[in-house]
Amino acid sequence: MIIGITTTVPVEAIFAAGHTPVDLNNVFIGHRDRGKFIERAENDGYPVTVCGWVKGIYGAVLSEGVKTVVAVSQGDCSNTQALAETLQLNGVKIIPFSYPYGRDKRLLAEQIDVFCRRLGTSVEKAEQERIRLSPIREKLRLIDELTWREGKFSGLQNHIVLVSSSDMQGDPVAFEAYLDGLLHDASRRETPAEFESALRLGFTGVPPINVDIYDFVERSGARVVFNEVQRQFAMLQGAESIVEQYSRYTYPYDVFGRIADINEQIHVRRLDGIIHYVQAFCFRQIEDLILRRKLPVPVLSIEGNYPGPLSAPNRLRIEAFVEQLRFSRGQP
Repeated sequence: MIIGITTTVPVEAIFAAGHTPVDLNNVFIGHRDRGKFIERAENDGYPVTVCGWVKGIYGAVLSEGVKTVVAVSQGDCSNTQALAETLQLNGVKIIPFSYPYGRDKRLLAEQIDVFCRRLGTSVEKAEQERIRLSPIREKLRLIDELTWREGKFSGLQNHIVLVSSSDMQGDPVAFEAYLDGLLHDASRRETPAEFESALRLGFTGVPPINVDIYDFVERSGARVVFNEVQRQFAMLQGAESIVEQYSRYTYPYDVFGRIADINEQIHVRRLDGIIHYVQAFCFRQIEDLILRRKLPVPVLSIEGNYPGPLSAPNRLRIEAFVEQLRFSRGQP
C-alpha cells in the first residue's frame, strides 16, 4: 500500500509494515502541472493566504489518488492539522504522528511505538529496517561530503539527493543503486577549477519552492555547499537506535538546536554567508529574526510563495548579496 507523508517521519516503520512511503512534497514539486494542485486546493476553498506547500500537498493527494496519509501534527507545519481534516473530509485515511516538544526521548519512543502499531508492525522490526537503511545513509553522507569538500556535486544535486531520502524514492534497493551510480560518476570527475576560490554559501530553512535558486546562485559566482534541512531529512549523523536517530533530527524541534547545527557547519564548511529561505505564510518566518541574531555570518532572507522561476526582486537581492560577500573577501 502507498502511504503519503507530509514531511520526514520514521520511514523505517512504513517499510517494516510492508508499505511504500511517498513524500507528497516531492510528488507536488516534481509534477509538471504542479500549479494545478494549488489551483485545486483554492477551488475547494483553501485561502490564498495559506502556504503553497500545504495547498500543493492537498491537491497532489486528491489528484494522484493517495488513500492514506501520515500527517505530522506537531513538529512540522502549523497548518497540518487542518490539511489532515480537509483530506479526511475527502475520504483519505489519516495516520497521525507527532514529534514531542523539547526532544523528550521517552515521549518520542511512545510516539514511534504507537506509529508502528498503527501501521501493523513493531518497533523491533522498524529497528531492523533502520539497520538495513544505514548503508544508504552512509552513501548520502559521502555525497554530502563530496559536495562541500571537493565540489563533486552542485548545490542543486545535493538538494535533490537529500530530499529524495525522505522516502528513499519508495524503494531502498533501487535508491541505493541510484546513489552508487552517482558516486561512481563523481569518482571520475575532477574538482571544478573555480571551486576553491568560489564564495561558499549555506542554505537554511525549508526546501525552496523555487528550485532554480541554486542555478542562479552559482551563475552569480557562489557555491551552495550546505543544505541545512535537506541534510537533516537524510539523517547522516548515525545513531544506535531509531529513537536516538529521530531525537537527533533537528528540524521538528526548537530553533536553537537547529542553530547549534548550523553554526557547527558554518565552521566546518567554511561558509561565507547564509541564504535563509522562508515560505510565505509559514510560521517559521518568525524564526528568521532569531537566526539573524545567532548566526556569525551575513544572512540573506529570501521569501517564496508559489512554484515557478525565482522572482526578479529576489534575483537582484541574491546578486547584491553575493557581490557584497565578494567585496568583503577582497575579490573583484
